[in-house]
Amino acid sequence: MPKTTPAAADIPFEKALEELEAIIARMEDGKLPLEESLAAYQRGAELLRHCEGKLSAAQARISILEGEVLKDLPAAES
Repeated sequence: MPKTTPAAADIPFEKALEELEAIIARMEDGKLPLEESLAAYQRGAELLRHCEGKLSAAQARISILEGEVLKDLPAAES
């Protein structure tokens, strides 16, 4: 049975970043065949968007600081 890769949105930030770093290292090595390079690039782009989204959400929460109280943002709709 083929191994399935979970959607980036289903992976915690830290795991997504770890996978993205591994993909970058494999691609920088320059030994991936073309088709694998394209698949790795596509997966890397998906992980990058996921990580950027998580970081943007965290930054938005931090910017809401009023005085010494952190206010929660309303739940984001996906």
